[in-house]
Amino acid sequence: MDDSEAKSAGPIEPTSDLSEIAAQSAASNLLDVAAQLAGLAEDLKALAARPIEPIPTSADPDAF
Repeated sequence: MDDSEAKSAGPIEPTSDLSEIAAQSAASNLLDVAAQLAGLAEDLKALAARPIEPIPTSADPDAF
């Protein structure tokens, strides 16, 4: 790589900046997962509140 290519590539980020960016990205991803889990918990709570109804089978004489 010559000097013109190095200049067009932009400045090299210090390691601490890259670590900060990685930490922010990880925190953002964790918040997204937490929000999805909260939504899933609400869905499961709603399903748990519904009564379970048996599914008639062909062996069940009351099914017909």
